[in-house]
Amino acid sequence: MPSKKTAPKAHRRRSEYTRNVFINCPFDDEYTPIFEAIVFTIQACGFRPICARSRLNSSDVRLQKIVDLIARCRYSIHDLSRTELDRVSTLPRFNMPLELGIDIGCRVFGADQSDKSFLIFDRDRFRFQTYVSDIAGQDIADHGNDPNMAIARARDWLRTEAKRTHIPGAKAMQSKYVDFRRALPALCERFELDISALTFDDLVFVVGAWLTPPTPVSP
Repeated sequence: MPSKKTAPKAHRRRSEYTRNVFINCPFDDEYTPIFEAIVFTIQACGFRPICARSRLNSSDVRLQKIVDLIARCRYSIHDLSRTELDRVSTLPRFNMPLELGIDIGCRVFGADQSDKSFLIFDRDRFRFQTYVSDIAGQDIADHGNDPNMAIARARDWLRTEAKRTHIPGAKAMQSKYVDFRRALPALCERFELDISALTFDDLVFVVGAWLTPPTPVSP
C-alpha cells in the first residue's frame, strides 16, 4: 500500500499526465506558423503543450529526452507532413515517424499508459501508405499547411478525446488566435521578449499570459 506521502505525488503526476500534450513536429521556420497555432490551441483548450524544445540540457541524450517527455503525456500530436527526402542529403527525414512509433510502444506496453490518444497529421490523409503503411488503421488528419485548419483539427480532437464540454468551437478558437497574434507584439514588449527569437517556453508563457489576463484590483 502506498504511503500517505507518495499518494499525493502519484496523484499529481497522473493529473499532469492527463493534461500534457506532446508535440512531435518539424522545427523549421516554414513550419513555425502551424506550430505556434497548435501550441495556442492546446493551451486555449486547457491543456499543457510539451515538446523537445522545452528541454535544453545538452547533457541529456536526445532520444532519452524524447522518451521521457512522451511518457509524461496522455495526448500527442504527431505531424508526419515533412516525412520526405532532404534537399541536401536526398535521404528521408524519419524523426517524426520514429517518435510516433515510440508513443505507440508506450501505449501498447505501458501498463499505465494504455489510455494514450494521438492526433496524426499529414499533408493528405493517404500519403502515409507509401512510407509507413504499418500504421494503417490509424485515423490520419490533414491540415493542408494551413494554421486555421490545424487549429480546427487539434481543437476537435481534444474536445472529443478529453470529453470536455466547455471548449469553444473551431471558428471561435481561430478568432481567438487572430486576436492573440495582434496582441503578441505588445505582449513581447511588456515582458521584454524578442518577438523574432521566442523560445518554446517564451511562447507558452505569453500565450498563457494572454489567455489569463490579470485580475483587476478592487479600489
